[in-house]
Amino acid sequence: MARLPDVDPAGEVAERVRARRGGNLTPLDRMLLHSEPLADGWNTLLGAVRSRFELAADLRELAICRVAVLNDADYEWRAHAPLLVAAGFPEDRLESLRGDDLDALDPAHRTVVAYTDAVTRDIRVPDALFAQARELLGERGTVELTATIAAYNMVSRFLVALEVHGNEH
Repeated sequence: MARLPDVDPAGEVAERVRARRGGNLTPLDRMLLHSEPLADGWNTLLGAVRSRFELAADLRELAICRVAVLNDADYEWRAHAPLLVAAGFPEDRLESLRGDDLDALDPAHRTVVAYTDAVTRDIRVPDALFAQARELLGERGTVELTATIAAYNMVSRFLVALEVHGNEH
């Protein structure tokens, strides 16, 4: 059970969130709606990250899933692992993301995981790894990957701190 109760999801902000979500509110949304300005800004930011970036879906979802693992955010993992598989990531390699032996991943995926680990664990990205990501993704892609990792670190920290597990509804 989450640390705070759900709020009554009414009003313009709740409707904008519902519209982005295809008509439904998630337990995360219901927690965010304790602060409408937060929920509204979050909805805009995460909407851009999820649907307006050029970053390939498999790389986006890979980064999100790795953040979930590193931050012990099970809700985030359960929400995004199926999206990662749907984006073409081999289902039999999902469990490899839960550990540090990533040899089964292709080079692009290893780069994204290493970059995600650096941003999440250390904040600073070593020059050689940054150059590798930039070569793989270009400048815009590197910015979008970095923003995705940063945004989902925010998501996971919010979920974990407020104990939002996703099974309340």
